[in-house]
Amino acid sequence: MAETTGERLTRLLALIAYLGDNPGVPVADVAAHFRVSPQQIVADVNLLWVTGTPGYLPDDLIDFAADEYDRQVLTLTNPRGMDRPLRLAAHEALALLVALKPLEALSAEGGIDDEVLRSTTAKLTAAAGEAARAAEAVDVHVSDATAALAPARRAMAEGRRLHLRYVSAADVVTERDVDPLELVWDGSQWYLRAWCHRVDGLRHFRLDRVLAAEVLDTPAAHQPESTGRTTEPELDEDDLLAELELAPRARWLAERVPVVDQEDLPDGGLRVRLRVADPAWLTNVVLGLGPEVRAVAPPELAAAVAARAADALAAYDALSSAS
Repeated sequence: MAETTGERLTRLLALIAYLGDNPGVPVADVAAHFRVSPQQIVADVNLLWVTGTPGYLPDDLIDFAADEYDRQVLTLTNPRGMDRPLRLAAHEALALLVALKPLEALSAEGGIDDEVLRSTTAKLTAAAGEAARAAEAVDVHVSDATAALAPARRAMAEGRRLHLRYVSAADVVTERDVDPLELVWDGSQWYLRAWCHRVDGLRHFRLDRVLAAEVLDTPAAHQPESTGRTTEPELDEDDLLAELELAPRARWLAERVPVVDQEDLPDGGLRVRLRVADPAWLTNVVLGLGPEVRAVAPPELAAAVAARAADALAAYDALSSAS
């Protein structure tokens, strides 16, 4: 499974801190510490080497000892302050406090005492000082679309099965028992990744399509650590199975949209397969990405995208001619 952008960013930040505390470490030892290949560590260092603060001149960039790098040894010579603990300004802490309000509301709705959330809020409140009072004026209500979050979180916390009344993308209502594994936010929608006993497999359920959710007394038979990670969407087998070849800059699509599977390409690109209930939606996505999509399958989807693009160009030509 290809790693996500968030996973790599976390390792890059940790790598700076690690090398700041441990100068002169062989690449192989660093790779063993982070449980990745030496080639991945070299790629990470090469990325950090061209990363820095605005200006982006040589003195503004994170730097390593070049002579030691040639010997496959890593020594961080200029971390650009990234090896120091983060210090939040009052307005930054206030912004984070306000952003945590929806999570607090969801926890309260589900009767969950989230120790991590409480600890984080307390630390941010201390960092914000007097400015934290402004966050108290923000009142958050859980909408109907996210009401299923509370029972899903409670079922996961208690290791119990969840009964869903669910309407699919094809507008078919089903009743099913699931073992909840993970809640996923793609930037616009919440999904529940769960083991569905109705189909005996892993599925993603969009929470705004959950009509009712009930936590059952039955213990969940499948746990997150026993099922691994997947991004298989909850769609019908009759839905279009599309394949896209993405340039490196478009890898984020696999993190925003549930996919069936994905494959890393030698140049850093990504090949993804996804089931699509509405081909018109995918056509819009492909047109929006433009040259970042290098190949489209099956042929009928590629033809539909090409036809839409041709229509758009013709419309622009007509406007140009009219003016």
